[in-house]
Amino acid sequence: MESDFVKKLIEAGVHFGHRVSRWNPKMAPYIYGRKNSIHILDIRETLRGLLRAKKYLNQVAAGGSLVLFVGTKRQATETVQEQAERCGMPFVSERWLGGALTNFRTIRSRLGRLEELERIMNSEEINTYSKKMQSALNREYRKIYRNLNGLRSMNRLPECLVIVDPSKERNAVREAKRLGITTLALIDTDSDPESVDLPIPGNDDGIRSIELILSQLADAVNAGKAQNPELQKRAQEEAASEAVASV
Repeated sequence: MESDFVKKLIEAGVHFGHRVSRWNPKMAPYIYGRKNSIHILDIRETLRGLLRAKKYLNQVAAGGSLVLFVGTKRQATETVQEQAERCGMPFVSERWLGGALTNFRTIRSRLGRLEELERIMNSEEINTYSKKMQSALNREYRKIYRNLNGLRSMNRLPECLVIVDPSKERNAVREAKRLGITTLALIDTDSDPESVDLPIPGNDDGIRSIELILSQLADAVNAGKAQNPELQKRAQEEAASEAVASV
């Protein structure tokens, strides 16, 4: 089974790093070699990092805590949203707003504004506003929705951040460190592995690589949630209410 998964990792290009000239020397323990001026990551180290990460996420989810998925680079946006929604966790896939963790109360108030705008736009109340005001409300709604929609389910601070490329998401890493929140990241040869708690060495630029790693992490979250009877019951109740609403 492990050899089959290693084959999937190689086919997805998880072992491809950046150009040799762009490497971070701290990534040396995770590098197997080089080919055509490109660093090749050690798949064994990727597997070790992934197994540690999955074990930790399983424990976090089983305890009922939140995992926040973060990845705003173009290659990661769609996958981050898809996998976070698949395991019922919050996500940031468009833009990291400063203070999303350290100023959480303000973020929650903005989410309240998002819900208020949705109520206005989905009722007859929108017709009581002038065309100019309707246009302004629409712009405000689109902006808040784009930046905060993925955080709707984050009613408390997360236990862990799953990050694609900690170099790009350095503000998220910084805020998590400040609050003592565990950071887990898919990290390429140009990043500092010491900046995160649980590094998974791998290609953080390839879409297939990101999809494969994040799908494994989402599976671990779902497996952990399945071990918690209370979470299972809540999920069944939500599914039942959605089914009734759709009838």
